[in-house]
Amino acid sequence: MTTHQIKILFVAGFGSSMVFGTVVGSFADKYGRRNNCIIYGVLYGMACVTKHFGNFWVLMLGRLLGGVATSILYSAFESWVVYEHSARGYDSDSLNTLFSQATLTNSLVAVGAGLAAQLAADCFGFVAPFDTSLLVLIIMVIVIGCTWTENHGDCSAPLTQTFTSAINAIKTDPKILCLGLIQSLFEGAMYTFVLEWTPALTPPDKTEFSSELREAIPHGHIFAGFMVAIMIGSSLFKLLCAHKRPEWFMRIVLFVSAMALLAPVVFHGNQQVILSGFLVFEVCVGIFWPSLSTMRSNYVPEEARSTIMNIFRIPLNLIVVIMLLQVYLKVGRGKGLSLPSLSMYDATYWPGEFFFADEKGDKLVCKQC
Repeated sequence: MTTHQIKILFVAGFGSSMVFGTVVGSFADKYGRRNNCIIYGVLYGMACVTKHFGNFWVLMLGRLLGGVATSILYSAFESWVVYEHSARGYDSDSLNTLFSQATLTNSLVAVGAGLAAQLAADCFGFVAPFDTSLLVLIIMVIVIGCTWTENHGDCSAPLTQTFTSAINAIKTDPKILCLGLIQSLFEGAMYTFVLEWTPALTPPDKTEFSSELREAIPHGHIFAGFMVAIMIGSSLFKLLCAHKRPEWFMRIVLFVSAMALLAPVVFHGNQQVILSGFLVFEVCVGIFWPSLSTMRSNYVPEEARSTIMNIFRIPLNLIVVIMLLQVYLKVGRGKGLSLPSLSMYDATYWPGEFFFADEKGDKLVCKQC
């Protein structure tokens, strides 16, 4: 398979999430969040199976399925847990703790998954990690199907009305629009960071075609450092929430993130400074995830929660596709992070809009269908 085909496959995954994932992910509000989570496991499991084939179009199908599954992953699970938390009458402060612990655990699982994938690849070949993932997905689907209760948004409304309600909510409530802009700009920059951190940390005398590139950068150690930084960020989130609301401190976090991503642009070639900037950025990522989830739980209406979350993945995926094309057009090493840094700087404006909103969060209305 040619390098050009690999690039097409990579872009196709984000394009699929932007186009098809928005529709399928929004089914959760009408047909059930638990059902949508199960569909996620099925779709991503099928995507894993396609990795056994060397045919370009089979792999393309896998990327399309994976893109749709990603949209479900980032909307249905959170929608389900927010509804259940409210429906069961738990204390609202405990939701902050839950999101913080989820971010912390995700980082730990990521490190463990990396080790397990490497072991599977060493023992059974490069496709084995996908088979391992398929096994985990099967277990997940069984657990969800047997233990989760179902919940919906407005299940009585037609799907088109759900989209209409979601768009009207975005148009009429500036807080929801601000949340969507923050999500799109920050996550767009974050995905670009995933693509760019290796070339940004590559010594100037190495090129992307150098056989010494892998040896020049201790990828495993750096990745582990990133995960630890995210865990630190999730712990800082709990400390910050004890004194201030996320609407207050997220503006500072986003500004620090923008400054951190300027490191490879301003200090090009200085690996120590660049790595320090990246670690600071990952700490901000650890604060960002639970903060955004907490704010969404307060401001996004329950009846169209998954639909609204998926609508805001459209500009997010568009940003990532543009960044990918920028990378593929051979932007200078590490310089591809300059635009994400500007996007992050733009995002710092929007949390300020919450200061002029009501101090009370929107109450969730739990409805049984």
